[in-house]
Amino acid sequence: MGNSKETKDCKYDCLRLQNQLCFPLYACSKEIVRRYKPYLDKIDLTYTQYITMMVLWEEGQVSVKELGEKLMLDSGTLTPVLKKLEQKGYLTRSRDKDDERVLNVTLTAEGEALKDQAVDIPKQMGGCMKLSPEDAEVLYKVLYKVLQGLGPVEE
Repeated sequence: MGNSKETKDCKYDCLRLQNQLCFPLYACSKEIVRRYKPYLDKIDLTYTQYITMMVLWEEGQVSVKELGEKLMLDSGTLTPVLKKLEQKGYLTRSRDKDDERVLNVTLTAEGEALKDQAVDIPKQMGGCMKLSPEDAEVLYKVLYKVLQGLGPVEE
């Protein structure tokens, strides 16, 4: 009979929290976003608003569809973020002149100016993580490999 408990325990090993790759990824993500909060509070942005602004600081103008793809966010999540950033004066949303179906997002002068206030945040966050630059690079590559391997969500 002792064998059946061992077999039963093995059967459910896949459900042990310590055996889940998803859990440390989830916990790290949650903790990192929490650590960003004090820095982002100083410039009145949420983490999602911040990463949206990062794309705009890089691109200047982008379609909502492209923005969603870059950030891996659906339009239901992205739309309220864009509305809030537009209310703050950091971006404008407008229909494309050549294709009315396309909604473009454009960085404003105020949005560009915010970049100077945010420029030290990555360095400040780097101090929170006890990773060597080499380990950080390896982790970055592995995480993107995982993301690429997941592919699109089937609905």
